[in-house]
Amino acid sequence: MKLALAQYPVSEPSDWLQAATQIEQWTADAAAQGAELLVFPEYAAMSLAAVFDDATRNDLIAQVDALQTLRDDYLALHLRLARQLGVHIVAGSFPWRLSDDVVVNRAWFCTPHGVDFQDKQIMTRFERESWNIDAATTPLKVFRTPLGMVAINICYDVEFPLLARAQCETGAELIVAPSCTDTLAGYYRVRVGCQARALENQCYVAQSPLVGNAPWSAAIDVNTGRAGVFGPPDRGFPDSGVIVEGRLDQPAWIYADVDLAAVMKVRNEGQVFNHRHWADQGDTALPAVEVVSLLP
Repeated sequence: MKLALAQYPVSEPSDWLQAATQIEQWTADAAAQGAELLVFPEYAAMSLAAVFDDATRNDLIAQVDALQTLRDDYLALHLRLARQLGVHIVAGSFPWRLSDDVVVNRAWFCTPHGVDFQDKQIMTRFERESWNIDAATTPLKVFRTPLGMVAINICYDVEFPLLARAQCETGAELIVAPSCTDTLAGYYRVRVGCQARALENQCYVAQSPLVGNAPWSAAIDVNTGRAGVFGPPDRGFPDSGVIVEGRLDQPAWIYADVDLAAVMKVRNEGQVFNHRHWADQGDTALPAVEVVSLLP
């Protein structure tokens, strides 16, 4: 399949139409290049908070509350684009309110054949201590699609090996990692996590970061990173494990052609068998994973 990973820029739209037009243009551009799976970053939806007044922009909690008025339009837009363009889209994650007391960080997976979501499992300090974003109330998932078995680890989640391991034991061949980091150290933590997960599980892992500055925002004021696709440094993959990566902080689509058949080949014929030898570490309990079908 052809992957498109967004180094997506934060923006300051004046209204919903301007924000939607930017998403539509980016999606159309990637589809025109033949991309089949498009990945937008963690918290890319937070640019929508620019449409509200200054008091709302400057209040982390008020932003989340106000964004709920746009969430149905946001989801509907990505669903329409997926169906219209015949592509699979991991939408930029959204602080999704489940109840008066619970808000999760949700990435919708929109396809021509259906839609589901992955909620972030493990919260960063900022999400826990400053923003009151909650850990997922739903399990990890693996999505069965016409493109292959795809899983989502949102940013910090990819730094924890048991999550990806559980997804890969349930069949994941590709893990996508939408990210949002405000320091180079943060970006590299996620990147190192991506490469480690690719090594351990002998699979593809792809990162899509938010980039640029939004001084008006209390949530996404600084964003740095670059997209990358990683695999195990083993037979059939680059010696470094780096398949492609973008230029730091430059808004762009980063494309990669990936062959998921290479995952099973390296797991069966690799110089080492990291995936097969996982159990040699001893008993390790894994979290539950749900398989969601997004087949036609």
